[in-house]
Amino acid sequence: MTTAAAPARLTWCPGAEPAAFTPADLCVAVGRIRETGYVVLDEDSGGLGFATGGAAGHGGGHPVVGVLPPLYPERLGDRSFCEAHGTRFPYVAGEMAGGIATTAMVTALADAGLLGFFGAAGLGLPSVERAVAELRAELGGRPNWGVNLIHTPNEPGLEDRVADLLLRQAVPRISASAFLRLTPAVVRCAASGLRCDRAGRVVRPVRVFAKVSRPEVAELFLSPAPAELLGELVRRGELTAEEAELAGRVPVAEDVTVEADSGGHTDNRPLVALLPTMLDLRDRLIRRFGYAQPVRVGAAGGLGTPVSVAAAFAAGAAYVVTGSVNQAARESGLSEDAKRLLATAGIADTVMAPAADMFEQGVRLQVLGRGTLFAARAARLYRTYRDHPSLDAVPAPLLDGIERDVLGASVTEVWARTRRFWQDRDPAEVARAERDPKHRMALVFRWYLGMSSRWAVTGETTRRADYQIWCGPAMGAFNQWAADGFLADPAHRSVVQIARNLLEGAAVVTRAHQLRSAGLPVPGLAFAFPARRLE
Repeated sequence: MTTAAAPARLTWCPGAEPAAFTPADLCVAVGRIRETGYVVLDEDSGGLGFATGGAAGHGGGHPVVGVLPPLYPERLGDRSFCEAHGTRFPYVAGEMAGGIATTAMVTALADAGLLGFFGAAGLGLPSVERAVAELRAELGGRPNWGVNLIHTPNEPGLEDRVADLLLRQAVPRISASAFLRLTPAVVRCAASGLRCDRAGRVVRPVRVFAKVSRPEVAELFLSPAPAELLGELVRRGELTAEEAELAGRVPVAEDVTVEADSGGHTDNRPLVALLPTMLDLRDRLIRRFGYAQPVRVGAAGGLGTPVSVAAAFAAGAAYVVTGSVNQAARESGLSEDAKRLLATAGIADTVMAPAADMFEQGVRLQVLGRGTLFAARAARLYRTYRDHPSLDAVPAPLLDGIERDVLGASVTEVWARTRRFWQDRDPAEVARAERDPKHRMALVFRWYLGMSSRWAVTGETTRRADYQIWCGPAMGAFNQWAADGFLADPAHRSVVQIARNLLEGAAVVTRAHQLRSAGLPVPGLAFAFPARRLE
């Protein structure tokens, strides 16, 4: 009777570099992410080490107890993301409002195989038109760029006009933000141009990204558009019957970004609690509707370091979206003066303040607190609005203080400027304000909230104390991480170098975690990726 020979065990023999067994050597070895790695055994000590290079075979050397394939930043997320959007990396730079996410930023990202959105929120239609024309001239028919469509409940006409522009100019990607419900504008963006290919798959010439922070809103975008809303768009001639029928087979958005504790509009939710909830919701809705194509969930909010980006991918994010940290980039539309304020921010230097676009509803957003008095002054305006029916009813001492300390002008002067603005943008707002003194007060106070953002963009240093800078805790974390590396110098902070370092670092952190999970003595320093110039 014969027995089969036991298979020869796999071993590894060193080349130029020996296996890493000590914590110091492991710190170096984890950075070799693009090489096949071997978890090896030191038979003398019984300890585990990590090796790259050399030769694996069945002769002498260290016994191999595990093999790790190369780990590229490109592979951190869902590969279908890159395939769908024509990108190299599963990474998006979000739409910082007021044009802070500039056309130069979007172009630089697209050229580097990343995806960026122009920050159209808060801009008038002519400014958005100019930006779209510039992007089309620079990027043509490439798919990896887009423009923001923000929900404007106080100006539904503007939302419709921006949607018209984006569709008319064939903007390939649209990021829908601040929506609490589906509107005709966003559904039209998602459904326009839908058709079937020869295999019967629904083809989307325009892809909508939905930025959400609540499951009930996520469910709207992860479900097909409501039949009644589609029917209304068909009756209005804004969709064809075929487009409406196909829209009933697919979700409104195949890319839903879960926004955790971010700058600007935010519910301050922790990503580690919010993302798994949304992933579970996505999976249940896929089963309910039987979608044939991938539906991706990405992560945003608090992503300012390689460790946080790695954590988002480890939790199941198909892609990541950064925001606050990109304001520090050279291509950012924020003024150099405001960037210097951001550079001093720590992780606890943010506060919540009233939002200009939803002031009357009491909606708040997250802004930089350090170095500016905006949040306190804006809160003072909101309390005054809440407690009084009109400007005339505000007690004189309180109104005098607001004019002196907040507005920097009399309410009469501010109303004159505000009236001229709305007369050009939407005369119905002027007519309403002249009928309704409470609304007039809201528009006067919203003037300050709107101008405070513009002062930060233009660098109006006489109003530095009033700068409104949307910012989340990611900015403080970024500042601390970047302080000792290549990105410490503001001249090196291009949006592409920020992105590439976050992704490269996330891959190194992921490798370090793999080795620690395999039982190796990986020290904490192995998770501290220092920024460097990356090509």
